[in-house]
Amino acid sequence: MIDFTLWDILRNLLLATRWTILLSLVSFIGGGAVGLGLLFLRISKRRSFRTVAKYYIELFQGTPLLMQLFIAFFGLGLFGIDVPAWLAAGLALTLWSAAFLAEIWRGCVEAVVRGQWEASASLGMGRLQQMRYVILPQALRVAIPPTVGFSVQIVKGTALTSIIGFVELSKAGTVVTNATFQPFTVYGLVALIYFALCWPLSKSSQILERKLNVAHRNH
Repeated sequence: MIDFTLWDILRNLLLATRWTILLSLVSFIGGGAVGLGLLFLRISKRRSFRTVAKYYIELFQGTPLLMQLFIAFFGLGLFGIDVPAWLAAGLALTLWSAAFLAEIWRGCVEAVVRGQWEASASLGMGRLQQMRYVILPQALRVAIPPTVGFSVQIVKGTALTSIIGFVELSKAGTVVTNATFQPFTVYGLVALIYFALCWPLSKSSQILERKLNVAHRNH
């Protein structure tokens, strides 16, 4: 029987943490890009655009992420498409994130008083100019807490990708536990690492929110 030191366990978990961080970044950035597109469709004046965005959001919000991971990994295989676990995980989490971020941001945009739209329209601004120069800067202050809060959910949501064989932090915890027979030590470290990833996000949200509020008052 091989003896595993605390450093051996921690080193293996930290190696897997890199993939958790990478997958979280891909999911948040990709989901943000798709979500921004969905936002513009959702608030479009064209009903067909709003309908497409609405059904997309309802589909991904109304079905479990676990099911979406299964479809991305196993479903495409039914059509002869071999999808690596990391690609399926990134795709599923990106599409899932986009639906939630789009709705978060739509609520923030709609929180801007209607008079701001009317005032900017009276200055001859087009729809995109209104969004860029008037609406989005105001919506940004409102959007920071829920957006950062959801980014924490993305980090923790990566744990579900272990079900399709992607070796991230929680999957590595299971593998290391099977090798060391030290579940309390291993999962205690896993919990601490997740906390170390998520806590700075929450603190950075508070700091950025304060800075934006100060800048707004000074302006």
